[in-house]
Amino acid sequence: MGSVGLSFGNPTGGTGFNVTATVSQIMANYQAVETPWTTQLTTLSAQDTALTTLGTGLSTLSAAVGALTNFQGVMATKNGSSSDPTVLTLTSAGTSAVAGSHTITVNTLAATSSWSTSTTPIGATDTLAGTISIGVAGSPAQSFTMTSSDNTLSTLAAAINTAGIGVTANVSSNASGSFLTLVSGTSGAAGNLTITGNLTDTSKSGSAVTATQAIPGKDASLTVDGVAVTSPSNTVSNAIAGVTFQLLNTSATGTSVQVQITNNTSAVTSSVETFVTAYNAVMQDLTAQQTSSTTGTAPPLLGNSSIALLQQQLGQAMNMTQNNVWDSSATPIAATDTLSGTISIGVGTGPQTSFTANGNLASLAASINSAKIGVTANVVQGLTGSYLSLVSGTTGSAGDLNISANLADTTATGAPAVTFGDTNIGSSINGFASLGITSNLDGTLSLNTDTLTSALNGSFQGVVNFFQDAASVGMGFTNTINQLGNTTPTGTISLALASDAAQETTLNTNITSENSIISAQQALLTSELTQANQTLQSLPSQLNMVNELYSAITGYGTSQS
Repeated sequence: MGSVGLSFGNPTGGTGFNVTATVSQIMANYQAVETPWTTQLTTLSAQDTALTTLGTGLSTLSAAVGALTNFQGVMATKNGSSSDPTVLTLTSAGTSAVAGSHTITVNTLAATSSWSTSTTPIGATDTLAGTISIGVAGSPAQSFTMTSSDNTLSTLAAAINTAGIGVTANVSSNASGSFLTLVSGTSGAAGNLTITGNLTDTSKSGSAVTATQAIPGKDASLTVDGVAVTSPSNTVSNAIAGVTFQLLNTSATGTSVQVQITNNTSAVTSSVETFVTAYNAVMQDLTAQQTSSTTGTAPPLLGNSSIALLQQQLGQAMNMTQNNVWDSSATPIAATDTLSGTISIGVGTGPQTSFTANGNLASLAASINSAKIGVTANVVQGLTGSYLSLVSGTTGSAGDLNISANLADTTATGAPAVTFGDTNIGSSINGFASLGITSNLDGTLSLNTDTLTSALNGSFQGVVNFFQDAASVGMGFTNTINQLGNTTPTGTISLALASDAAQETTLNTNITSENSIISAQQALLTSELTQANQTLQSLPSQLNMVNELYSAITGYGTSQS
C-alpha cells in the first residue's frame, strides 16, 4: 500500500484542510488491493466472450451436421420430373419417395359431379314453390321445401349451403335469366349427386324448374408401371409412394409419360458445403486464440488447454472411418414384433456364426453382441419402423461382413421375410475423403465437389449410411461436437465457462467484502478527520483568548496612561 502525505498547512492559521480530498486519497490506497481482482475479472470476461463465440460456432457446426444426419432432412428430399407436363406434372416428392423411373398412362381424368337448372332459367326475384331433394352418393338425400319467406333461388342456395350436406350451391345468371348450380364437395364417383323434386316458378304460372346433371362424377383411371390405378381426384397421391402429381390431360393413344424420381443431390451438396464452412469457421477461431496480434496483443485464450483439446478432438473426428454395415432397413418392422428363423454372420474371410431368433429385434441384437464376434448390433428407429443394423468392428475391406438370413416377422400378417442389405461402406465410402473432403495444413477443410458429386451419383445410399447409420461417421461426429460445445453441461466449452464463472463468483465476493471494509473505514476516517479539522480551525480563537487572559493578568501588552 502506498503512503499518504497529509498537509495541514499553518496549524495556527485557522484554515484547516480539505477533509474530502484527504479521505479520497487515503481510500484510493485501500482500494488498490482490489486492482488485481478487477484485472483478473476483466481477463475472465474476455475469455468468456471468446469461449461463447467458440460455443456458437460449434452449435452452427452441429446444426450443419444435423442436416445431414436427420432421417427426414436433406438426404430424404427428392426431385421429380415428367416427360410430358401437358399430361402430368409433378407436385411433390416427399421423404418416403424412392429414386427411380415410372411409366404412366392416363386413360381418363377425374370429374366432380354437378347439376344445374340452366335448362329452365328464371328471374332472379321470381318466387318458387315445391321441394327439392339432394343426395350425395352413399348418404341419405335431404329435402328443402319452399316457404313464404324462403322461396327464391338465393334463399334456396343459402339454405343448401347452411345445411352442410357436402354440396355447394350458387346462383348464376346469363342472358336467359338466373339458375341454380349444385356442385358436389367430393370429387370422383364417390361424390355423385342425386337430385329429385317438384320445384315450380309461381311467378310464371307455376312452370316447372328442373335440375339436370351437367357433369357426372367419375374417378381418374391410369396405369402405373403396368398396374391399374384409380383416383377420385386429378391430384394423385396413391400411385407412387411419397409422390404426388397432377393429371392435366389423357395420354394420346399408344403413348405414356415417364416420371423420374431422383435424389436431391444439389441440396445435399449445398448442405455439405455448409458443413465445411461451419467447420472452417470453428478451426479459424481456434487458430486465432493461439496467435498474438500484429501489435503483440495476446488473445484471451492463449495457452488455454481447452483450445488444444478442441483442435485435437475435431481433427480426430475428421479422421473417423466407417466400418462395413449391413441392415434390414429395406424391411422395417415394429420394434415389438416377434421374429423367427436364423441369421448367420461372418467377418472378412472368417467363419459365420449362426443366431436363432426367438424374440424381437432387441433380443436378437443382444444375442449377437453377447457373442463378441467382432460385430455390433443396434436397433434403429427409421421413418417407417425399426430395423437391425450390424456394424463390423474391423475397418476396410478386411472387415466386410458376410451375412445370410432366413428371418421372418411372425407378428405381421403373412409373416414377411426380414432381409438384410450390404451398404458396402467398408470398401467404398468409409471416410470424409471419399466425399471429397480433405484437411489442409492449417486444420481447415477443402471440398472437391466433383468427388462429392461422383459419390452421390455412384452410391447415394452409401452416403446416406455414412451420415445416418447407427454407428456411422455422421453420428460419431455429432457426438463429438456435443461433447465439445456448450449445449450440454459436460461439454468442453460448458466446463470452461463454468470454471470461469466459479472464479468470477469468488472474485466478486472478495471485492464486495473488501468494499464493505473500505466503506466502514471511510466513514470512521471521515469522522475523525472532520473532528481534527474542526480543532485546527478553532486554534486561532483559542490562542487569542489565551493572549487576552495573559494580558489581563500581567498587564503586559496593555497601553500605559
